[in-house]
Amino acid sequence: QVQLVESGGGLVQPGGSLRLSCVASGITVDSYAITWYRQAPGSERESVATIIRVSSITKYADSVKGRFTISRDNAKNTVYLQMNRLKPEDTAVYTCKASRLSGSNFEEYWGQGIQVTVSS
Repeated sequence: QVQLVESGGGLVQPGGSLRLSCVASGITVDSYAITWYRQAPGSERESVATIIRVSSITKYADSVKGRFTISRDNAKNTVYLQMNRLKPEDTAVYTCKASRLSGSNFEEYWGQGIQVTVSS
């Protein structure tokens, strides 16, 4: 059974930092592309950051470039999202997703999401 469990969310003041963790079980994170998504109330879900399997190439939404960093610790089977210089508009539920295409077989697994609130 595959599980992705997020942690590290909470309330932070503007300009502050948080580090989200996505701990995987049932899969190895370096065999999947891992993407952090976020969804604010009344808004569509958006992709925030992705780390590509094996190569560790990373991609970011323009809105978070230079402030967020996605990384992977294979020994801990965990992907992190370091969020610095947080803004009120970063407030959202953040969710991690693991995905890969192997031949004709597409796999996709989602975490349950975690709340991040940026407010003074």
